[in-house]
Amino acid sequence: MPNLSLWKFQAPSVVDFRIIMTSAYISAIAALCGSVIGALVSIATTWLTQHHQDESRRRAQEYTRRERIFVEFIDLSSKAYIDALLETSIKDPAKVVSLYATMGKLRLFASGGTVEAAEKVMSRILETYYRPKFDLQNKPAVDHTSDILREFSERCRAELRAYEH
Repeated sequence: MPNLSLWKFQAPSVVDFRIIMTSAYISAIAALCGSVIGALVSIATTWLTQHHQDESRRRAQEYTRRERIFVEFIDLSSKAYIDALLETSIKDPAKVVSLYATMGKLRLFASGGTVEAAEKVMSRILETYYRPKFDLQNKPAVDHTSDILREFSERCRAELRAYEH
């Protein structure tokens, strides 16, 4: 009769070898999957961070551009308005032309409400050139209608605040 104890001993070792090989494959595949997932998360995080930085930089540049154009329009229209109050006609067309050029920039970058307020300022300046002149000897009546830039400034402030967020 053959020795059965030898067969019992060999059979479990084959099964153990298969279990060990299967465990080794599973461990290796798990390690590879973990590495791939880690790399993908790192790439995604880097991309999202870069995208956010680019968007923040673009918004900051756009904010600065709008602010610069608003200030330029306020400066030029203030000078043109004083000129209109004191002169009987447009003696220096360059003042009005530069104001029109800035108005064109506003149309490119500003909201519709801000452009509308700027157009009112332009109209008021041109109307003032052909009104009776400002008398520097007498104190003028000053009220809220004297500030031709108030509405424009308020629209600019609102637009810039909205653009910050």
